[in-house]
Amino acid sequence: MRQRPPAMTDVAALAGVSHQTVSRVLNAHPNVSEDTRARVRAAIAELGYRPNRAAKALVTGRSHLIGVVTQTTTLYGPASLLVAFENAAALAGMNVTLASVPTMTRQALVTAVNRQLDQGVAGIVVIAPVASAQPAIDGIPDDVPYVVVDGDPDLRTDLVTIDQVEGARLATRHLLDAGHATVWHVSGPPGWFDSAGRLEGWRSTLQAAGCEVPPAIPADWTAAAGFRAGRTLARMSEVTAVFAANDHLALGLLRAFHEDGRSVPVDISVVGFDDVAEAAYFTPPLTSVRPDFLQAANRTLGLLLERMATPDRPAERAVIAPELVVRASVGPPRSRR
Repeated sequence: MRQRPPAMTDVAALAGVSHQTVSRVLNAHPNVSEDTRARVRAAIAELGYRPNRAAKALVTGRSHLIGVVTQTTTLYGPASLLVAFENAAALAGMNVTLASVPTMTRQALVTAVNRQLDQGVAGIVVIAPVASAQPAIDGIPDDVPYVVVDGDPDLRTDLVTIDQVEGARLATRHLLDAGHATVWHVSGPPGWFDSAGRLEGWRSTLQAAGCEVPPAIPADWTAAAGFRAGRTLARMSEVTAVFAANDHLALGLLRAFHEDGRSVPVDISVVGFDDVAEAAYFTPPLTSVRPDFLQAANRTLGLLLERMATPDRPAERAVIAPELVVRASVGPPRSRR
């Protein structure tokens, strides 16, 4: 756990002045002697004190502005979280400013956070679904109130995340309940917490049911990757059920199975994840796991406001349960018909 960063009172004690005097020095107030000003600056340098810029934003009446930092992406999950958060903030009478970084490196994230603070934001939301973001998050200044969304489940800071493991369990259990002996999985890319959670939920559900655990088919998040995986799976007669790590992968699977003459759900059942708006219009309509992005956004805003009001409170973790939306892409295997 981090040590408490030096506070204005620490600077005041070291310099032998009041905290009001420290504040006057920080704000370049003229009614401070040069000797006192020098002692305060020396104490600031010795302690490594950083003025609480978020608190300053609150004092100056700019607390209606919240910064969001995210990796540049058009993927459905992160984009949906962002839109839901913007809507939640608007309903609360707050504005959102966005900083998008190409990769979640420490320097890129710190630069983005500082750019947001320069705009007077009172708090920061970091959408960080990739493992590479963790060192970057550690670089956020200690005086900045922030909440991480879709990040490392073991992160010791305010965190809001969709329950990926439970979503995968719902998908896998639904296919097993339809009568399939086991379920194959087309996974998302490595380094993503969503991929890891969905992989874990799929595997643990099969193990708990005493089913054979087939090898996961590695992919990325695209329909093209799903199509390539589907071409392989379509030629394997033992494959009767597939859980795809997202709906775009599922769309690629449906196309590959169709081209290979394997009917869904007569020959192979398919379940996706995300419940994209188009899922109900796939052929056949796709059964999918629906994350509650609105609830995640509202919880994120609530935690951030609490952190801004009470900077020293213990970190909280909010896990948002998804739901399974059942459509026509799942049926019993031919042996059960």
